Amino acid sequence: MPDEQPDQVSLKEAISIGIGGMVGGGIFAVLGLAVSLAKGGTPVAFLIAGILALVTSYSYAKLSLAFPDRGGTVKFINEGFGKTIFSGGINNLLWISYIIMLSLYASAFGSYAPNLYELTGSKQLDFHFYASLVVIFATAINYYSIKVVGAIESYAVIIKLIILLGFVGVGAYGLIGNENLSQFSFSNWESPVQLLTGGMVIFVAYEGFELIANAAPDIVNPEKNIPKAYYFSVIFVIILYIVIAIVTVGSLPFGDIAKAEDYVLAEAAKPMLGQIGFTVITIAALISTFSAINASLYGGSRVSYEIAEDDELPHELSSQFWNQPVGLMITAVLTLLITNTLELESISIAGSIGFLLIFSMVNLVAYKRSTEIKSKKSITLLGVILCGVATVVLIVQQFATNMLGVLIALGIIGSCFLGEWIYKRMEKENRR
Repeated sequence: MPDEQPDQVSLKEAISIGIGGMVGGGIFAVLGLAVSLAKGGTPVAFLIAGILALVTSYSYAKLSLAFPDRGGTVKFINEGFGKTIFSGGINNLLWISYIIMLSLYASAFGSYAPNLYELTGSKQLDFHFYASLVVIFATAINYYSIKVVGAIESYAVIIKLIILLGFVGVGAYGLIGNENLSQFSFSNWESPVQLLTGGMVIFVAYEGFELIANAAPDIVNPEKNIPKAYYFSVIFVIILYIVIAIVTVGSLPFGDIAKAEDYVLAEAAKPMLGQIGFTVITIAALISTFSAINASLYGGSRVSYEIAEDDELPHELSSQFWNQPVGLMITAVLTLLITNTLELESISIAGSIGFLLIFSMVNLVAYKRSTEIKSKKSITLLGVILCGVATVVLIVQQFATNMLGVLIALGIIGSCFLGEWIYKRMEKENRR
């Protein structure tokens, strides 16, 4: 995929890339799951995940300044570990994690869409139809025009933020004297370990800040604006998510949240705004998840192209199919497969484990190259430790309740490294 030469990216645009990447389909997909895991401590779970994202964004900011490259995370991993089987395995995991995120967004779209229009009378069939349709439609747009993808994303960021901030404003007013506020009492909080687990399962709702790295070469006044773009976008989203969690838990009884787990944000708009509020939030969810799928399909195909260019995947992945990288079609097909075979919780766990592992490695690179990139070793080391501990806690805790989800995640990680080892071995044989 030849590098396009976009115009210079302003601070405001860079922040919107970060916010748009995070406030995509994630919050709509995982909010109900977060409440089921953390109960009254849901805002704390979002805070824990946010702190992890903020610490990691420090490493990203320093690496983006030192190694500005449209390859973003792929470039950082190769700078830290060279072009080895290990770095190739991590980069392969990044591509697969993009596909898992796409599946999460498609699942959210498939859960919200039947609330607007039922097709078959069966929620399950409607889910599969809508989730598959949105992936196919977004793929067609990506093949038609990358400029259209960018235009959709820029408008969608504004629309979803206006609707979400409106939801927060009206919802916060509706909390005055609401009997459900008692759900925040400490007796309704899960244990600290369970809160941490809840935060890590929903960590996928924060991972999008790393998209700023891909725009780093084009950001004006990078020394000032790159760190600001990361920190402002992550802090804004932490506050937004915490307030959304407070409004949701304070508006609905836990039983109602559990019933509407897959579309809980729309349900939370009902007490104050009735059916109109439900419909408006549903439309916001559809716009957000569609735009996230649109942008992530492009991002995923770009990652596969960069990895193939760096000789960590077969060079065929840098070839074109219908004037786009062949990775775009592979990404779309794998997204359809995962969306239609895995449950939402398993998808979320696999995505969170994947990104926690990738982010721990990015923090490690920042730690290893701290002198060169002028980073504080204590912060980057903290990032490595936090991401590592969070990954282990998530795997151990979820193994007891969702063994399949954990095994799928570990299987995906293993296959990324095994595939890289096989590819490198075959390359070695061919050179003989």
